Amino acid sequence: MDARSVKSAEDARALIEARRLSHVKLGVVDLDGVIRGKYLARDKFFNALESGFKFCDVIFGWDSSDQLYDKSTFTGWHTAFPDATARIDPTTCRELPTEPGMLFFLGEFDDAAAQLCPRRLLKRVIDRATKMGFTATVAAEFEFFVFDETPHSVREKNFRDLKNLTPGWFGYSLLRSSVEADLNRGLLALCDEMDIPLESFHTETGPGVLEAAIQYTDTLAAADRAVLFKTFSKVWAERQGKMVTFMAKWSNAYPGQSGHLHLSLRGADGKPAFHESGRPGYMSDTMRHFVGGQQALLPELLAMVASTVNSYSRLIPGFWAPTDATWGIENRTCALRVIPGSPSSQRVEYRIAAADINPYLAIAAALGSGLWGIEHKIEPDEPITGNAYDMKHAAARALPRTLSEAADRLAGSAIARELFGELFVEHFAMTRQWEEREFRKAITDWELARYFEII
Repeated sequence: MDARSVKSAEDARALIEARRLSHVKLGVVDLDGVIRGKYLARDKFFNALESGFKFCDVIFGWDSSDQLYDKSTFTGWHTAFPDATARIDPTTCRELPTEPGMLFFLGEFDDAAAQLCPRRLLKRVIDRATKMGFTATVAAEFEFFVFDETPHSVREKNFRDLKNLTPGWFGYSLLRSSVEADLNRGLLALCDEMDIPLESFHTETGPGVLEAAIQYTDTLAAADRAVLFKTFSKVWAERQGKMVTFMAKWSNAYPGQSGHLHLSLRGADGKPAFHESGRPGYMSDTMRHFVGGQQALLPELLAMVASTVNSYSRLIPGFWAPTDATWGIENRTCALRVIPGSPSSQRVEYRIAAADINPYLAIAAALGSGLWGIEHKIEPDEPITGNAYDMKHAAARALPRTLSEAADRLAGSAIARELFGELFVEHFAMTRQWEEREFRKAITDWELARYFEII
């Protein structure tokens, strides 16, 4: 038996006993998409499999740098940061190639914390799809820069003058991928062993930038794969004396890094729901309304997809990222790209997403808005042909330009509250406003260069 064979608590116990493991590794995912985890002793892990486990709810009360939110009502000094109840999903069992023989599992929260737990939020959206008679298939693809740096060296340099893995702009370069074959094949092997299969892997445009397209699967498994890929590709890199970043845009000199999502639906009969021959783009009514819902709600839900201050540095014209809630058929200048094909390959690409996404939240927004569109038969605008950047769009399609604006739109969205719950919307919007306020405390290089002498 190996990790892929684990389908139940009994399977997990049998594999752990067979390997005589003294400890097992466990993780839960916070609102920023960061895996927070620990080793559990074998007997404690077995008990957790049956009865759940406790995890301090501070992970919903602090940011990605462990700084406590100042306006949280869910948890804080006023609640004394109690433990929340969580449970292990045995089907998430993974081999850890970096720790031979070790096993890793993902957990999720119960009770009140389930309202904020990103994985549970996505499961609620999946339940909505099921009740509507649909099953979603999702795939994520990530662009990420690789540096010949370490966590110490980037800080010693104050994140300036970093050395990229390779020089020059060489998208789809066979030369670069062959020269760095040992490094690349190491990541491919890690992904294969961890059940994060990559459909493709290649260099992208920019120095040391790579793109990995994770194979499509059901919605929850796709999100799990995406979260694990982001974390363990960093582990892989740092063990080689390198570093990886998934920032939306780490430098003004280069395009931003995408985290595009591909979505499709199947009906209760198992047949593809997005394809209809003889229609423009082979789009069925179901797909058209799905895209209509995504387009209509994108400005309101953007904070769930573009959830960092840096996300908005990517959303500028001419750099392969959308600036309005637009859609088109095979149009990469739009936020939503309909990809026509066979019944099984027909899908929509959610191009607004960057590499910095929390996969659970971004997929929940992309899928939830599409399902809402089907429920309400929302018609999208006419598809954009040509360069969407050169066109003037309706004011209703304008995207928020800052995280603070996006958080306000989310907090004010009655539809977001209906789709994702009052507690989640209130709390998550609060966390994004905190993020913006923390950013405002910083003095940037631009400000120094602009004003230091002349003002």
